[in-house]
Amino acid sequence: MSKPMNILYLHTHDSGRYFQPYGHAVPTPNLMRLAEQSTLFRNAHCAGPTCSPSRAALLTGMSPHSCGMLGLAHRGFAMADYSRHLSAYLSGQGYHTALSGIQHEAPDVSMLGYQSLIGDDDFHMDRIDLDGESLDRGNAAAVADFLRGYRGEVPLFLSFGMFNTHRNYPDHRGKVNPDYVMPAFVLADTPENRDDMAAHIYSASIVDDCVGVVLEALEQSGLAENTLVLFTTDHGIAMPFMKCSLYDTGTGVALMLRYPGNPTAGRVTDALVSQVDVFPTLCQLCGLEPPEWLEGVSLVPVLNHGTAQVRRELFSEVSYHAAYEPMRCVRTQTHKLIRRYDYHLGCVPANIDASPAKDMLLENGLLERRTSRELLFDLRLDPLERVNLIDDAGYAAVYDDLSQRLFRWMRDTDDPLLRYEHRIPRPPEAIVNPLEQSDPQCGIFEE
Repeated sequence: MSKPMNILYLHTHDSGRYFQPYGHAVPTPNLMRLAEQSTLFRNAHCAGPTCSPSRAALLTGMSPHSCGMLGLAHRGFAMADYSRHLSAYLSGQGYHTALSGIQHEAPDVSMLGYQSLIGDDDFHMDRIDLDGESLDRGNAAAVADFLRGYRGEVPLFLSFGMFNTHRNYPDHRGKVNPDYVMPAFVLADTPENRDDMAAHIYSASIVDDCVGVVLEALEQSGLAENTLVLFTTDHGIAMPFMKCSLYDTGTGVALMLRYPGNPTAGRVTDALVSQVDVFPTLCQLCGLEPPEWLEGVSLVPVLNHGTAQVRRELFSEVSYHAAYEPMRCVRTQTHKLIRRYDYHLGCVPANIDASPAKDMLLENGLLERRTSRELLFDLRLDPLERVNLIDDAGYAAVYDDLSQRLFRWMRDTDDPLLRYEHRIPRPPEAIVNPLEQSDPQCGIFEE
């Protein structure tokens, strides 16, 4: 190639893997078409199942605590060094960088250094009063116009972030019939949950429409023949036991890569993948020298062979979301260890987004339930992560191995949980809810 590939980064809010290419009854034909042209990763995970930590990890190739993003950007948290953001790095490599829609890595978009800002000029992060449908459709049209008109002599990095499938969901009445919808499998099959899932499905259809508009424009522009398309999301969907949890329902994400000459296009892989692996993969595919701070590994061996494995384990974490809930996990292909580090072993309701499912759980005693400080799962026998084996002597060797791996990672990445003896201080300006508060929006925060 005469110049490095363009990179089109398409990303959503709170989607997990709830799209048609992952086998769910969520009709998304444009994403299905993209999947059939891509390598689709069936076992990809975020590095932190909350918005800003996840995105910052993907876009720096570092764990959330390594890049400094311990909480939400719109609540007063920030990365330690924004020169390590993918946009800044690619700018230094001669790329023209452009952003449309959602970013959630910085409290102010100017900190990210994008050279072009496309469409809506708010570049907000997490507003529950937003008309997300109008925003995303308008930005998709603006991105399409930008692509059709791009005549740059340098390669392009374009990030298009969609608000959907974040709450509040758009009005789905008359568009998705909840009578024929199944809620996410961790939730009860009730009329309220079916209706809520119907709204999520309609929200996902908006994502699909927007992806279709942008990819059509990419083809019309003539740029597609030298463009890598990355589609992913930040973490699991905004329902209990998903977003902000270290179960696979929280960390599991959609991830698809399409690029010219991909030998595994149209195939899926079960390779264990972390989103911190995306940055080094882009570097290798685009012929760029990877920066020294990267913690991930390139997925090119997986892309070349499909069945290759490039990592023995991956890690994910939560520190701050609406409230402080420090957790870390290590996951292999066969087992997972989740460890909680705070004194509190109950539900933290502020860290569960408002939903009918949350209301039902709270009404039926969720706050009285306690969890274990450590959770050990055999993912071969228990892929739903229901049976805690922490006290099973038959798994003592597995526990010791995972515990050592987790400690080494925390030590080698200078995890502040070790430095501060499990009580990471929040930034003075950060907004943090008390543990017992149910509604994170009600305005009562820790001093």
